[in-house]
Amino acid sequence: MQKNARSRTVIVFAALLFILIISFILNLCVGTVQVDMKKILEIFFTGTSDIKSRNIIMDIRLPRALMTLILGGGLAVSGFLLQTYFANPIAGPYILGISSGAKMTVALFLIFIVGRSGKSSSVLLVLTAFAGSIIATGFIILISNSVKNMASLLAAGIMIGYICSSVTDFLIAFADDSDIVNLHSWSQGSFSGADMKGALFCFFLVGITMVLVMLLSKSLDAFRLGENYARSVGVNVRVCRVAIILMSSILSACVTAYAGPVSFIGIAVPFLMRESLKSSKPIILIPASFMAGSIFCLLSDLLARRIFAPTELNISAVTSLFGAPIVIFMIIRRHRNREN
Repeated sequence: MQKNARSRTVIVFAALLFILIISFILNLCVGTVQVDMKKILEIFFTGTSDIKSRNIIMDIRLPRALMTLILGGGLAVSGFLLQTYFANPIAGPYILGISSGAKMTVALFLIFIVGRSGKSSSVLLVLTAFAGSIIATGFIILISNSVKNMASLLAAGIMIGYICSSVTDFLIAFADDSDIVNLHSWSQGSFSGADMKGALFCFFLVGITMVLVMLLSKSLDAFRLGENYARSVGVNVRVCRVAIILMSSILSACVTAYAGPVSFIGIAVPFLMRESLKSSKPIILIPASFMAGSIFCLLSDLLARRIFAPTELNISAVTSLFGAPIVIFMIIRRHRNREN
């Protein structure tokens, strides 16, 4: 059985790597202006391609593809961490209202700071989104101390999301027209504003967080078996809980800060990886979820750009279309397992 499990893991990771590379290349090649693979290789390795193609790839498509890859993977891992924390496969940053909390604080930042001063920075944007994520998560943790039923806790998270969204709508109603335009385009969920500076910042921030998540994998493995078991093997449960919340909030905050709210990736992807790998080990599921989240986001972004080109859909419209049926299937399957 161990040999079969190892073979399955190798096959799944090889398939994920292959699909990830193909998805990334498609995001570079496909667009309003088609750029073939030969020109892309020339741009990267010789620099002899025409200026128009070079500008399209280096200034627009490459930063966008990199940011989509990094943040899509980070969002999936954020969902995996929350599912481990709440011991519920339906927990995720979008469902629990964490993304809405980040959206609310970013709206405050864009209207009252950027709108008046005209200045912004990647660090401040992510810190603002992180603060909103922590506020929403804090409320959910407080509620979880009183409500032990996971269905009620998820409902409470959805209500927190509605409250944060209502506050955001009030802000938009009384904001200046110029602020409304900026906020509306961001709140729709899109990677269209990506640039190389932002992509590099996300690479370092998400990269450091992912290293910390991997270092925490053994504790997560014990934690998922219950707090008492985790304590019995020497895990500091309180520190582990805080670390899970902080890292999950950082990852979801990065996505919300740069791309707006993106739905269902944080729930659907970890579930699909558990089913594909037939494993619950964090040391395997964390990198698998990252790669699958990147693929999901890259293909969703490609569809958002191309379905009704030149009009671009918001990315959540595409992720919801494919992610929501997976979540419905998860709920039905979980209910059947309980009955059996």
